[in-house]
Amino acid sequence: MMSLQEQLATLKAQNIAALPKQAVDIILNDIKTLSQSGIIEGAPKVGETLKDFRLSNHLGDTRDLAQLRQKGAVVVTFYRGGWCPYCNLELRAYQEVLQDIKAAGAILVAITPELPDESLSTSEKNELAFEVLTDTNSDYARELGLVFTLPEELRPVYESFGIEIEKHNGKGQFDLPLAATFIVDADGYIVFAVIDADYTLRAEPTDIVKKLKSLT
Repeated sequence: MMSLQEQLATLKAQNIAALPKQAVDIILNDIKTLSQSGIIEGAPKVGETLKDFRLSNHLGDTRDLAQLRQKGAVVVTFYRGGWCPYCNLELRAYQEVLQDIKAAGAILVAITPELPDESLSTSEKNELAFEVLTDTNSDYARELGLVFTLPEELRPVYESFGIEIEKHNGKGQFDLPLAATFIVDADGYIVFAVIDADYTLRAEPTDIVKKLKSLT
């Protein structure tokens, strides 16, 4: 079975080959610009505490990071939306190792700016058995310094692919989180962090499991 990194690399190569060159140039330039913006340097780091959240799932039930931490380590991963094929690959990869995460005594939650109905669709499509929480207007991710606004020149490119960001996030909402995954220990400290301005790169779920096992 291919690793998540191999799946992501394969998908990226396929997309670059299939998409118009102009669209590819805009997308790659946007990734480069974001990478050079300094946003990664301002993101939470290993050894720091991760700010607690209070976010709701698609049923309106609130989940509190401080309460989740009382049960052990928490894996917190951010994804852009169910419209993003790279995000879907990542979510399915986490589902494949979910039992290993639980066996290590940890909890996994995914955070997205998607509206509840959209996050429910994403969860059902990928047959996820872990919580997907809605970060309305990306407010929590913004507090962590993980948010960027989809550039205006990229919006028509996405629309040409049939991607309607406002349908998923709400009218006028083009803010998205970086691809970011954290492991937070019971005391709230970050013990593992992978953050990238390139949304085609993600943490490897098997590395998450290895880190969790080392904590126990």
